[in-house]
Amino acid sequence: MNLKLVLVFSILATTGAFAQAQQGGPPPGPKPTKADVQKVVQLISSDKVKSQTYCDLAKLSEEIGAADEKKDQKTVDALSKQADALATKLGPEYASLMDGLQQVNPDSPEGKEFGTLLEGLDNLCTKK
Repeated sequence: MNLKLVLVFSILATTGAFAQAQQGGPPPGPKPTKADVQKVVQLISSDKVKSQTYCDLAKLSEEIGAADEKKDQKTVDALSKQADALATKLGPEYASLMDGLQQVNPDSPEGKEFGTLLEGLDNLCTKK
């Protein structure tokens, strides 16, 4: 799994969990299945607008990671709000998947399999 995908995977899960904790929101969604991941990849990759939104979100996630490394919480918060808005445009299936991924260890066999499937989305961004 490449670094960009790992970054997106971890930052989106982290910012979602952080936002829910601050708002007293519900716990993470149900743990996703391979079929759930495949469905989301297909939904996004088959829609040009959603594909571009995903790529914009991936770029924003990299910026969040850079700001986090610099311990710039103000920038992280501002960029996270933008990322949340973009994630909403990807649909409820994507949001549910990202919530559920909080329950999956990215280094586990299951997490690696999900990462491989999600690389299909990452590859959409490198084609541009």
